[in-house]
Amino acid sequence: MKIFQREQRSLFGEILDWMLTPLLLLWPVSLALTWLVAQSIAGKPFDRALEYNVQALAQLVNVTTPRVSFNLPQPAREILRADDSDQVYYQVLGPGGDLLSGERDFPLPPEDERPFPGETHLRDDEMRGLDVRVAYTWVPVPGAPPALVQVAETREKRSVLATEIIKGVMLPQLAILPVAVLLVWMALVRGIKPLSELEERIRARKPDDLSPLDERVVPLEVAPLVSSVNDLLTRLKNSIATQKRFLADAAHQLKTPLAGLRMQADLAQREQFNTEQLKQSLAQIGRSSVRATHTVNQLLSLARAESSGKALVRQPCDLAELAIEAVQDTVPRAMDKHIDLGYDGAEAGAPGTILQGNPTLLKEMIRNLLDNAVNYTPSTEQQPGVVTARVLTEPFSGAQVLQVEDTGPGIPEAERELVFQPFYRALGTNVDGSGLGLPIVLEIARQHGAVVEVEDARPGQVPPGTRVTVRFEAAARQADAAEAAQAL
Repeated sequence: MKIFQREQRSLFGEILDWMLTPLLLLWPVSLALTWLVAQSIAGKPFDRALEYNVQALAQLVNVTTPRVSFNLPQPAREILRADDSDQVYYQVLGPGGDLLSGERDFPLPPEDERPFPGETHLRDDEMRGLDVRVAYTWVPVPGAPPALVQVAETREKRSVLATEIIKGVMLPQLAILPVAVLLVWMALVRGIKPLSELEERIRARKPDDLSPLDERVVPLEVAPLVSSVNDLLTRLKNSIATQKRFLADAAHQLKTPLAGLRMQADLAQREQFNTEQLKQSLAQIGRSSVRATHTVNQLLSLARAESSGKALVRQPCDLAELAIEAVQDTVPRAMDKHIDLGYDGAEAGAPGTILQGNPTLLKEMIRNLLDNAVNYTPSTEQQPGVVTARVLTEPFSGAQVLQVEDTGPGIPEAERELVFQPFYRALGTNVDGSGLGLPIVLEIARQHGAVVEVEDARPGQVPPGTRVTVRFEAAARQADAAEAAQAL
């Protein structure tokens, strides 16, 4: 139950609700408990007076064998009746239950209660339609049942005293309660003030200020939140820096072919250009446009791979079938360069070649590996280069493995991490490219839980060649989990 309802959730309101709601709900409970305690406290002095009266009357019982008599003097009778607010009743019964003195319609003690002569007992009862408090005792009679002496009093004085006690306790609480609510409000305002100050500092920041927030000036409870915000700011800063660097590199890569296109177009427009020179300019324009188109396509592929993220649509894919199709698509380019391109691995549909992934991205990854190998593998008609793709299944872990190796110059060990950075190209290769092939491969592999490794294809030989291995370890674990679930 909430006392303060709001359309928009407020931390201040939530804390205030949870502090004031129990306070206001416990106040009636406190009132009821105080009433019970007051009744008990108010009844004790009157109970002692009743016990004194019944003991005084018991001393007036004369036991003379074989008679029991009771003689109540007139002054004592007047004392019992002398009460302005309550009525007092008494009764004295002989051993046989005969009335010796007092009220005949006085209620008797419970039948199952055993008499204990000399002990005084108290009980709540009703007499003539009024609630009364009764004190009673038994007077021993030799050779006969004990005599019973009872004194009853209505409860008016008790109620008045209990009410006075309640007033004395609860009226100060009624005055203190608004003060307590005000103090709670002020304490919450002061306690939540650091959050407001943190909000003001964040609002006062410039849009390009991504420096971490100072965790030392915030409360201990808010420090984890500030730490998470700082982590987010750091990652956002790195992401923005990466995007800026990517855009700068992309602009630089596109500037070269576009500048070549413009220069060749200007040359072709000169009047002194003959037909042969015009053909050369057009051919150069064609090559520049192909390079620009390839760079743009690679940029789009990298952007598509990076933006897939959690929205990646997965389905069962045959890795061997995708590799064979990519090899077939690359054969024309390989033949133009006199490269022996082939596939050597598991057949399509073989056990262990199925994994959960996106077939479009996986095929793009394989195609980039093959394009990279074809581009960087020297080849002539007399000494053709060799590029081989294969799909294997590790016997122990069950992980699917994709390998693309070539007989090219290889990648020095110091550059094997750098080649996965966008637009990085190894020096001395003299190969026309965008430097985006391996970054695309790494991003697609990462989204499929795979690991990419680069090593020499022929260690110790010249040239050593390059082998790129993509190991789908996470896919193997998912397959094992699926098989275990089916078994259950």
